[in-house]
Amino acid sequence: MTTIAAWLRWVEYLGVVAFAASGAMKGVKKHMDPFGVVILGLVEATGGGILRDLLLGITPPSMFRDPTYAIIAICMAALMYIRPVRRLLTRNEKAFDLAMLLADTLGIGLFTVIGVRTTIAAYPAAGVFPMLFVGTIAATGGGILRDVLANELPTLFTKRIYALACLAGAAVCTFLWNVSPLWSMIAGAVTVIVIRLLAAHFRWNLPQSKDV
Repeated sequence: MTTIAAWLRWVEYLGVVAFAASGAMKGVKKHMDPFGVVILGLVEATGGGILRDLLLGITPPSMFRDPTYAIIAICMAALMYIRPVRRLLTRNEKAFDLAMLLADTLGIGLFTVIGVRTTIAAYPAAGVFPMLFVGTIAATGGGILRDVLANELPTLFTKRIYALACLAGAAVCTFLWNVSPLWSMIAGAVTVIVIRLLAAHFRWNLPQSKDV
């Protein structure tokens, strides 16, 4: 495995950890049992990657070819359910919301650029649209599945410039790719993270239908 390939693998593992933590925290907030918490963490951590691979015709998806992704997600989600961790997270609602925001934001930033890179690797001659579309779906797909299982309207449709941040990061990564794949991915991930955190801090939202 080349140095770049190894680096990308660890980036994807980090994204899985972040999304698993975010999904598990959603389960804790919903007062789910251990199985529910682990399932939400697993679904969020792997759902976007599965959708990405299916869209690109990569079968079976990487999660089923390498169980490491699922193992990492399950272990991280189970860790979030341990009583001391749950107490620490739920003791302060603001701290809990901040932890969930940071985990979710890191996850969407990393999975956006991994989605763009996977698209280019699968189809080197792919146009701009597939890169943007798959990058955004890879980042948001797991969160949509998580929210549906948690019986909530997906964050993607309601809250703080979520998908647009991923789309912007995918665009930065795509247009800088020919300059430097590594730095384009770093720039794309940073773009997503900065926009998402700014949107959360300043409470930026697109106008909702009731406001129009």
